[in-house]
Amino acid sequence: MKVHNRKYLKDFRRELRNNSTGAEGELWKYLKNGQLHGRKFRRQHSIGNYILDFYCPTERLAIELDGQVHQHIILERADMERDRALGTIGIKVLRFENKDVFHQLEALLQEISNNFSK
Repeated sequence: MKVHNRKYLKDFRRELRNNSTGAEGELWKYLKNGQLHGRKFRRQHSIGNYILDFYCPTERLAIELDGQVHQHIILERADMERDRALGTIGIKVLRFENKDVFHQLEALLQEISNNFSK
């Protein structure tokens, strides 16, 4: 059974890439082409039924950027369930708020780097 980038999600993944948020676009500048310690990231990569903002396959690390809408209790619970489900297959999820990309970029990149295997 195929788990990564299921075909039925292809159009949705493409739409998300083409309509990324400002924070996603900004962070992508620092993650693409192995710029962060040589780690390759993919954007809008799906695993199972989940589409991840950014995914580093060698580290099994997902990066999610959340806007204020994710502070709603229902979405918080859904995010927790999603993170738990990904964790059961060995994928660690780091969550940051969109504003962190613009106001604390160096700290955010350091936190991502701290989660790389040595």
